This record gives sequence, C-alpha cells and structure tokens, in this order.
Amino acid sequence: MTLLILGVLLYSLLHLFKRILPGPRAAMGDAGKGVVALGSLAGIVLMVIGYRAAELVPVYTPLPGMGHLNNTLMLISIFLFGVGGTKGTLYPRMRHPMLTGMLLWAVAHLLVNGDVASIILFGGLGLWAIFEIVAINRAGSWTPPTDGRGLKGDAMNLVGTVVLYGIIAGIHIWLGYNPFLGTYG
Repeated sequence: MTLLILGVLLYSLLHLFKRILPGPRAAMGDAGKGVVALGSLAGIVLMVIGYRAAELVPVYTPLPGMGHLNNTLMLISIFLFGVGGTKGTLYPRMRHPMLTGMLLWAVAHLLVNGDVASIILFGGLGLWAIFEIVAINRAGSWTPPTDGRGLKGDAMNLVGTVVLYGIIAGIHIWLGYNPFLGTYG
C-alpha cells in the first residue's frame, strides 16, 4: 500500500508544483517539463505496482447496476480527455475538459470498486483533479479559445474515444478485470 500512496502523492504533487510554487517551477524552464514527465511516469509505475500488490480490504459493496454507469462515465471521460486535442464544440465552452474527465474517471471507478486500494488510487487522483481545477481557477480568468474545429473535431474525438475505449477495455480484460462483468445485477 505504501508504493500506491507514494505514487499518488508523487503524481499529484508534481502536477500541482506549477500551481503551488510557480516561481521555482518557472525558474526550471523547459527542464521542469522533463522533471514533471519523468516524475509522473515514476508515479504511475508506483501506482500500478502498488495497486496490483495491495491486499483486497473491502470498505463498501458497490450497488448492483453500477457497471453500466461506470462504462457510460468512462466513455464520457475518454471523450473529455480528447476535447483539447481535437478542438470540437466543447473546446471553447469548457475550461477544464481533461481534469473533468479525470474526475469522472475517478468517480466511475469508485462506483464499482469499494476496497481500500481503489479508494486511495481513484479517490486520490479525483481529489488531485479537484485541487488542480480550483488552483487554476484561482490563478486568473479564462479567455475561451477561438480556434476550434467544431463538429469535425467532435467527430474525430468520437472515433478516437471508441477506439481508445476498446483498447482500455481489452487491457482490463487481459489483466483479469473485465469491465463488462461486474455489478450488473
């Protein structure tokens, strides 16, 4: 469990570094991006190893039918992750599509996983997304972008979402966590 906690903390703190200590982060220049990228990768590795090694300690039993809601929220989450890259109709309307997607990802997983390790992983990253949104909003006002692609961007994002969802589901099945079998009763 220690590796899991360290991974969540490392990932979260590195991503909040720019918001918490903007001066030192700015002084690092482009090298700071590399530090954050490598540190984030290390955090992800620690989270994966820690989560896979964690003992199953149940806290709550997910409600029946939550598998359907989880899968629906995951589709929405993946779509939100792509909003900034494909610049569809939501692009100029949402300030934090990726962080909102991360929060939905966390909530979706907490709906179907009620053990301590899941609460630490998904709850921790969900809290990080909330803190990041608040920190960004406090830093200043937002000027919506004007260089969107409209429906073309949405179509590209939708295709990418379906493909990525299939890949993620396949990886989950390969790892023994079939997202189409749990809490559907």
